[in-house]
Amino acid sequence: MKCFYEKQQAALKMEKEKVSAELQMLKAQLHPHFLFNTLNNIYSYTQEVSVVASDMIFGLSELLRYMLYECNQAFVPLDKELKMIEDYIKLEKVRYDNHLDLSVNMPCKSNRLKIAPLLLLPLVENCFKHGASNMIRNPWISIGITLAGNVLSMKLINGSTSDLTTAAPGIGTAITQKRLDLIYADKYEFQAIAEEDMYILNLKISLDEDR
Repeated sequence: MKCFYEKQQAALKMEKEKVSAELQMLKAQLHPHFLFNTLNNIYSYTQEVSVVASDMIFGLSELLRYMLYECNQAFVPLDKELKMIEDYIKLEKVRYDNHLDLSVNMPCKSNRLKIAPLLLLPLVENCFKHGASNMIRNPWISIGITLAGNVLSMKLINGSTSDLTTAAPGIGTAITQKRLDLIYADKYEFQAIAEEDMYILNLKISLDEDR
């Protein structure tokens, strides 16, 4: 058992190092300063042409800035993570125009809590990718995040087609659950329910102020 545990830990460490190396390689492919300077230039030009396009470029720039510069730490302030999710939702709202029934409730204060970076985004992204984008008529999504002390609760509900295969969890959900197992162990509850016309995801995590 000890030998098996050591091999398992070595495999997990190798996998984390592989992911980290791949992330660093992606970052090195395009210099961040060039990327943001170019986006800023495009943002300046589009301000005179289209306010909507200008806002989308600004939102995308903020998302990329967060992913490149803030997510190198093991834990980030919860308020920054929630702000990143809000920026992502704004971009998706523009893409769907007025054809998406979207309800969003987020906490105003994070109580100085910290969270593993990019932990919640894949779950929110799946609501749009596997839910709303597959619905031809009346797509809808409900996103609710609340705080009770140091416990974060997330409830995501999105409409789905009668074909349950389209409501199945995506790769992002599987990766998130693996990260939860590694980082939060016995400090979280995770539940995914596929109904005939909706997909429900419940997540509770006990967070810390300083990690």
